Amino acid sequence: MSHPQSYEILLVPGFAEDATADAAEGDAVEPDAVEPDDVEPGGAVRSAVVSATGETGASGYPRYSGEGIVADIDPETHTVEALLVDGAELSYGLSARIRERDADAGTDADR
Repeated sequence: MSHPQSYEILLVPGFAEDATADAAEGDAVEPDAVEPDDVEPGGAVRSAVVSATGETGASGYPRYSGEGIVADIDPETHTVEALLVDGAELSYGLSARIRERDADAGTDADR
């Protein structure tokens, strides 16, 4: 199976997720339930393009790195399984979203 060679990782604040309606109903909101299209423009506090390193991370998934971010990403589900930002774990209140980079067209495919 061929893995994507790069992704764009968006770090978004937890409040970028529309949890208000679900919280009123008492339902929990899964952190990865929101697609990048659901994040308002300018909602990401940081973004980075990460490229495949050829290594497998401690999580068992392919490792990607770039611009101070190291991530293990499940290529089948497009889930970020492990993430370091500038060598530290992701700050509380932030979550990660990814966009697959389309190498052929030079555009992003939202995930």
